[in-house]
Amino acid sequence: MEWLVSAAGAALVLLILRDVFHTLWHPTRHGGLSRLVMTALWRVSTVFTSRRGASGLAGPLGMVSVVALWAVTVVAGWALIYWPHVPGAFVYAGGLRPAEHGSLLDAVYISLVHASTLGLGDIAPAAGWLRVLAPLEALVGFALLTATVSWILGVYPALARRRALALRLSHLRRTHPSREQVDSPAGAAVLDGLAAQFSVVAVDFLQYAESYYFHDVDDRTSLAHQIDYALDIADQAAGARHPDARLGAAVLRTALEDLADILDQRFLHTDGPLRRVLDAFTLDHGRRAGT
Repeated sequence: MEWLVSAAGAALVLLILRDVFHTLWHPTRHGGLSRLVMTALWRVSTVFTSRRGASGLAGPLGMVSVVALWAVTVVAGWALIYWPHVPGAFVYAGGLRPAEHGSLLDAVYISLVHASTLGLGDIAPAAGWLRVLAPLEALVGFALLTATVSWILGVYPALARRRALALRLSHLRRTHPSREQVDSPAGAAVLDGLAAQFSVVAVDFLQYAESYYFHDVDDRTSLAHQIDYALDIADQAAGARHPDARLGAAVLRTALEDLADILDQRFLHTDGPLRRVLDAFTLDHGRRAGT
């Protein structure tokens, strides 16, 4: 029975490590638990679509919740590994009575000390296999901290790139370029630049899928609010006389189609044409299509 409890703890740790791997280090997939947490908080946030300040907390709160889930589960898993073997497999500092420190709470304490790499030394493993396992938990705890920082440093630049693209589209929308301006070498360069930026955003949604669950409060920096204009200008330039403008329009539309495929497969599941997917993206981020 003791080894069954330890095995259950080991399985719990492996489950979380798998989730961390698929969330942080496998760019083409979500982690299972982290995806459930982020999606659940995103759906709850739709209740507050009229209060953008509240709905904007969905992404940051989701990341905090995922990291907390990882940390708590890792500590709990290792505590289950230790629990059947306390106090007999551990040595205690002077002043501590081993018979009084054999509860699950003590196992959680031991796990917390090792996961946080504090190394207090008041309770230390004595059994050979535990002398190897306890430092391994410290390594996992340090790796989890490092991975969390790397995750944050990856997601927020992805958000910045998405918002920069939205702001670029907002600039174009507000300047109202004429058909003649679009049908020119300068217009072709603008279309090509937009296509390149959309390609970067598509990769960001693949590598940092959690960035989808961030509301953009300002309409000017909201890709969901501005993306319909990108399709409009691509359709407008498709009939241009200048070959470079037509090519730029075709590349931009292809980039939009690739982005729509990623959004639909991972988040929206409409199985519809390009315009329907983009409208669903707009609606899912708390805005009406075409506004």
